[in-house]
Amino acid sequence: MKSLFILSPLSQFEVTSLIGLNAPIFGHLNLTLTNLGLYSLFILLVVVGLHYYGNNDSNLIPSKWSISLESSYASLNSMVREQIGAHNEIYLPFVYSLFFFILIGNLISNVPYSFAVTASGVVSLGLSVTIFIGVTILALSIHGIKFFRILYTCWNTISFSTFISFN
Repeated sequence: MKSLFILSPLSQFEVTSLIGLNAPIFGHLNLTLTNLGLYSLFILLVVVGLHYYGNNDSNLIPSKWSISLESSYASLNSMVREQIGAHNEIYLPFVYSLFFFILIGNLISNVPYSFAVTASGVVSLGLSVTIFIGVTILALSIHGIKFFRILYTCWNTISFSTFISFN
């Protein structure tokens, strides 16, 4: 049995197995719940609970939680409009949910001796690779083969402006 004592401040970054199931199905099937998965589920519950608690239920006077959620939505909406344009607001729910997952994950990891989900390399790498592949597939489906010419033009513009700013 493992010790439940935390011996090091760096143990909040260690992924450990909490509950496991080994079954001889399909070769060797191993289903494990780790502290990374548990804290990710906890973050999901906190985000959903925060939005459920901030629901105004069509009241005329909004609550403080409702006002805070509406202001965060308005801020993210304006950022999305400024960065990717008003005609691309269909990406706002993705940006909004990603923002709240990272925000709540960072706030929970500030609690002493808790697990830091967003500091995990697997989560950061998984999110970034998934978003990169999704954006590339989306750009290829929208622009076709012209996407590579747009990418090349943007790269030359960035490289040339960087070269000019250093000289």
